[in-house]
Amino acid sequence: MTDVLTQPGALHLGDTPRVPFARLVRVELRKAYDTRAGFWLLVAIVGLLVVIPGIAVIVTLVNNDPIQLDDFVGIASYMASFLLPFLAIMLVTSEWSQRTAMVTFSLEPRRSRVVFAKMAAAVLLTVLNLIAGLGIGVLYTAICEVVQPDQTGWHLDAGNVAGFFVTALLAMLGGFAIATLLLNTPASIVLFVVYRFVLPGVFAALSALSDTLSKVIPWIDFQGAQGDIYEWTLSGAEAWAHLVVSGLLWLVLPLALGVWRLVRAEVK
Repeated sequence: MTDVLTQPGALHLGDTPRVPFARLVRVELRKAYDTRAGFWLLVAIVGLLVVIPGIAVIVTLVNNDPIQLDDFVGIASYMASFLLPFLAIMLVTSEWSQRTAMVTFSLEPRRSRVVFAKMAAAVLLTVLNLIAGLGIGVLYTAICEVVQPDQTGWHLDAGNVAGFFVTALLAMLGGFAIATLLLNTPASIVLFVVYRFVLPGVFAALSALSDTLSKVIPWIDFQGAQGDIYEWTLSGAEAWAHLVVSGLLWLVLPLALGVWRLVRAEVK
């Protein structure tokens, strides 16, 4: 055996086929639920998908209010989108907090492929969230149809569905970008909360203080620029320009820097 290994040309490491990208994505999807934190976060997302629209059903039936399938799908998708970015953050940072990065990058030395596999897994989870939201919406609409058929409608606007998906996807990518920059779970979560929920309020306050700032802030307020996407009413060159410029500042640039850092970060 030793003689075979020491013979020139006995080993052809360069002939080893690289890991298929689909397999990398499957591994990253499994990482989303095979840790305790990931599992309970997924449970929380499913709970939001079921409980919050369920409360809307109770309120609707008690008050005999009109309701549409659109409403349930919007509630389910919007509530779950709050937690999806945290799942994307943990997909990235868990490698470093649990010290599994060395194993991961030893099995797949091309770190960029691992990063993009994590991103693809996060996108697939966003798609699954939308599908689950649609399913929950259909179920609760059917319940309302049985109890109050005159007040229940099955209208589902394709634009609204697209808006739910795009805004959830942008939120998830925002969390993913922050995670690649910091490579630390608590710090990434805190910074994402500030970016997602605190910064828009700061921008709104600054806009109210100065007319000059009110003209500048739409170019740097990425959350505000996404408002029309949610309703799928984004139109006009200026609105698109606000979205593109602020997106480059708050999403594309951090993501590019984060991927660059992750690819070159020292693995301990």
